[in-house]
Amino acid sequence: MSVNQQTHTGPPYGQPQPGYQGYQQPAYGGQPLPGVPQLQYGAYNGPMPGYQQPVPPQGYFPSLGFPSKGCPVSLNSDNSLAPNFIGSLRTPATSGAPPPPSGPTLPSGHLAYSQLGHGDVQNGIAASAASAQRPPASQPFLPGLAPTPVIQTSAFQQYGPTPASVQQLSNDMTGMTIGRTTASAPPPAGLGYGPPTSGPPVSGSLSATGSGLYTPYTASQGPSPTSVTQSLPLAQPPFPVQTITTQRLPTQVPGFAPPPPSTGIGPSSYPPTTGAPRPPTMSGPPPPPLGQTVAGPPASQPNHISSPPPSAVSGPHPGPPVTGLHGPPPPTHPPQPGYQMQQNGSFGPVRGSQPNYGGAYPGTPNYGSQPGPPPPPKRLDPDSIPSPIQVIEDDRSNRGSEPFVTGVRGHVPPLVTTNFIVKDEGNASPRYIRCTSYNIPCTSDMAKQSQVPLAAVIKPLATLPPEETLPYLVDHGESGPVRCNRCKAYMCPFMQFIEGGRRFQCCFCSCVTEVPPHYFQHLDHTGKRVDFYDRPELSLGSYEFLATVDYCKNNKFPSPPAFIFMIDVSYNAVKSGLVRLICEELKSLLDYLPREGNMEESAIRVGFVTYNKVLHFYNVKSSLAQPQMMVVSDVADMFVPLLDGLLVNVNDSRTVIASLLDQIPEMFADTRETETVFAPVIQAGLEALKAAECAGKLFIFHTSLPIAEAPGKLKNRDDKKLVNTDKEKTLFQPQTSFYNNLAKDCVAHGCCVDLFLFPNQYLDVATLGVVTYQTGGSIYKYAYFQPETDQDRFLNDLRRDVQKEVGFDAVMRVRTSTGIRATDFFGAFYMSNTTDVEMAGLDCDKTITVEFKHDDKLSEDSGALLQCAVLYTSCAGQRRLRIHNLSLNCCTQLADLYRNCETDTLINYLAKYAYRGVLSSPVKTVRDALINQCAQILACYRKNCASPSSAGQLILPECMKLLPVYLNCVLKSDVLQPGPEVTTDDRAYIRQLVTSMDVAETNVFFYPRLLPLTKADVDSDSLPGAIRNSEERLSKGDIYLLENGLNIFVWVGVNVQQGLIQNLFGVSSFSQINKALTMLPVLENPFSKKVRSIINMLQMQRSRYMKLIIVKQEDKLEMLFKHFLVEDKSLSGGASYVDFLCHMHKEIRQLLS
Repeated sequence: MSVNQQTHTGPPYGQPQPGYQGYQQPAYGGQPLPGVPQLQYGAYNGPMPGYQQPVPPQGYFPSLGFPSKGCPVSLNSDNSLAPNFIGSLRTPATSGAPPPPSGPTLPSGHLAYSQLGHGDVQNGIAASAASAQRPPASQPFLPGLAPTPVIQTSAFQQYGPTPASVQQLSNDMTGMTIGRTTASAPPPAGLGYGPPTSGPPVSGSLSATGSGLYTPYTASQGPSPTSVTQSLPLAQPPFPVQTITTQRLPTQVPGFAPPPPSTGIGPSSYPPTTGAPRPPTMSGPPPPPLGQTVAGPPASQPNHISSPPPSAVSGPHPGPPVTGLHGPPPPTHPPQPGYQMQQNGSFGPVRGSQPNYGGAYPGTPNYGSQPGPPPPPKRLDPDSIPSPIQVIEDDRSNRGSEPFVTGVRGHVPPLVTTNFIVKDEGNASPRYIRCTSYNIPCTSDMAKQSQVPLAAVIKPLATLPPEETLPYLVDHGESGPVRCNRCKAYMCPFMQFIEGGRRFQCCFCSCVTEVPPHYFQHLDHTGKRVDFYDRPELSLGSYEFLATVDYCKNNKFPSPPAFIFMIDVSYNAVKSGLVRLICEELKSLLDYLPREGNMEESAIRVGFVTYNKVLHFYNVKSSLAQPQMMVVSDVADMFVPLLDGLLVNVNDSRTVIASLLDQIPEMFADTRETETVFAPVIQAGLEALKAAECAGKLFIFHTSLPIAEAPGKLKNRDDKKLVNTDKEKTLFQPQTSFYNNLAKDCVAHGCCVDLFLFPNQYLDVATLGVVTYQTGGSIYKYAYFQPETDQDRFLNDLRRDVQKEVGFDAVMRVRTSTGIRATDFFGAFYMSNTTDVEMAGLDCDKTITVEFKHDDKLSEDSGALLQCAVLYTSCAGQRRLRIHNLSLNCCTQLADLYRNCETDTLINYLAKYAYRGVLSSPVKTVRDALINQCAQILACYRKNCASPSSAGQLILPECMKLLPVYLNCVLKSDVLQPGPEVTTDDRAYIRQLVTSMDVAETNVFFYPRLLPLTKADVDSDSLPGAIRNSEERLSKGDIYLLENGLNIFVWVGVNVQQGLIQNLFGVSSFSQINKALTMLPVLENPFSKKVRSIINMLQMQRSRYMKLIIVKQEDKLEMLFKHFLVEDKSLSGGASYVDFLCHMHKEIRQLLS
């Protein structure tokens, strides 16, 4: 640490902050603390007083603020790498609303949005920013052709007393300078404070060396020097990089100590930004579990109430990283004047006529001799750091129009948020398999050095869009699929035929196997079989084989599966109306059981059981006039009292079933039984399936903790005092091993359990969910269930759960080519050995995440191969094998690894790894390990791949520039950092949900999608452009929609025009909006139709029906809504994105030093 740097002291990282005087820090419901003055400045939208606005130099687009040649920009990125940049451009606000005057204060108790530095202006990433596409791995990179980065710097402001007026904001920076361009009045090439030079800026950062030297920017023309921020030796492989130049970080995480009162340079000339469009899938912190009725604001949920108003955007920044433009590098120009090092180690822009300074520095003075007080540290401008919205938009515009062809090895697919069509030409579609990296290190040493986990997220039965072809079913007759003699890999496009086609060499283990006579075919002049294109297993990445009897249990073909509906009829279930609702729905739902493509009716048989402290079985045989009930009260030794008539065909027994479903609600209408059993219910279902000799699924509808005397009886062990102690892990563990043994039994007999929970109090999801989790089933939770508010969600979930594609008795094995092997697995399944993933049921929403480790060296020439084979019984009782193949590149250069990573998949893996970690380690240990691993990944990149530059710069790889923001969302999630209102059951529920989510689901779950509904174009089918998840992006005059895969919030600002309120809610004023609505009223006007169509579109994209929650600004429910604004500080102590970025930078610097 430099002697001149101020020591910042403050609470440790990740703890809630004390209130700072000067910021309104609501005590709980949004009321300001007594005695705290209201903030009085509004958004700033004009030029900087005191700065002459120079004419932009030639080669600049005034609207973009960087050279028209359009390189992808980097905040100090390597010259030879296609640089990247950290933030989006600011563009003029599109909302049309002028900024409010900065004077008026709101009455206390109101959270003034103008306090947050934006009036009725919606901020976001400019949609107009040109975008840089991540080059596919297969594309050759030529050193020296990568565009020259343009660096931008921005101001960082710590959380502390805000300047009294916008004029006081300064451009100094404690934590980071992140290069940035102004979108309104671009500074001249010389950075905008002196006379413009003739060319566009090439680089604009300084080194922050220990001695405090300031790298001079000379004004002479000439080739650009190999400056710290600009170029990399040409020998290094070029690839995109993102650098955030940070000058000395305070020892404490910036943002946690109040800075000295600010003095200095005026506000920025950026107008507030507008939101940029954003794609279908994003992620956010775990929402309150599906069923949580939001009656009052959970204190844990609000997110950034305590964060200070962002200062109006700070000063014009030198040339930006912007998420990219393509094109040749701009002509080389001399470096531009940059930031003057201040005495406290932060930066301020050098101004032409500043007292005591010349224009451009001729030399490198020692900064101890600089006169003048040190300007204070400033908050980093959120628009200058990497924006998820911008990255998503860029990928959409670059990669959404072309089909993704899978024929190229190691080709990185478009992001999950991009809509694209897949053309299978030999590798499995990214809808089935996504990898953390598509170019893996050749050696284990290199993998250990980078710390990038090598993992694949596999969704074997994923649903495809209608434009894509389902996997072909190949039938090889009695001989079955052709396989390698040694490793048993299945025939695939990578097998090599030799000796004229009589043998083939296995691509996984190199063993040579005879081709069976019936499978023989001649080779053409290229060595390919003549029937290459006629056989799916030779030309496609994904296909199915019909399995022979050898692949079946006991060597006999399976019977079609059965569904058993098991309904809790205790007092709670009957009184709430749940039993009647389920029975009514099942009458029609049974017509929609899953069936094979061309079958007229489903082959699935159904059965019915009800229970409280005892079990009631029903005989619904078609020959009966009325159903018969049999009661089993000996729950300690469960048996099924009837074989014939429990499982029946729906069409045969339709009238008897209808009669039963009418009678059940009446039979138990007057029940007084409040206690329930649980384990015997699963045992009964299992015994019924065993007796029928078929696999199947139990649908259990359950309401309370099973405290009745019976096997699997549980006690209430909920204890909030264990949170943040070493014993917290016990809250996630089952309280008895009984359910683990029961799960093992269920898996062995193909009995999958889907659980619908309707708790009014603690239910012990961690224990009840064990069987569901290990059998590959799904859990749904509806807390405080009330039919009027929750029935839509429950019925939609039930319909989809009954109808979706599902395989039974599934076993999955992942084979790899020599050099790597599958070592670890995450998901909802059971493993009895180290290689086979067993699932009683595998549906189209479930994913299995597999981690790979090296056991030998790999070669760049041959690459690495994965083959995922899933053996399962279809819903018609057919035994099948589904095969997915994927080929990856291998590299000896770390740069190639970092260029071909996929951050969304990496976050999916890290979240699952962490969520499993809480079962055995304290939550704090898990959080620290996550932060440390990501710091190591980024430090290794910095050390080995980025060009040499000052330690004061944070440099991020292009493909991983969103790693910090997404990782922070995982760290702030309810599992790893719960607020006081998050229940133990909620955390266990979320933990199990996330463990089998796919990449698109974790993306929107951890970083929710926020759409400005008032910006929606009612005449088009498209969604409005998404904006970033931060309160400062919201405007009082607009309506926003936020979705995270479990909930949809519609947030209504207090100043929304009456006409809009009338059109959407059918009432005439803000105060009349009914926040208890769970569906928007159907009104015949374009705005209402558009918003309802957006909500329907989002519901279709998600595997669960999202609960609609109406949030009025300044209402108590707003606390819950703010919990999902994940770029802000959370009340449970989670850091804001800006603060976390600084913290990560500090961690990286410690590793490097």
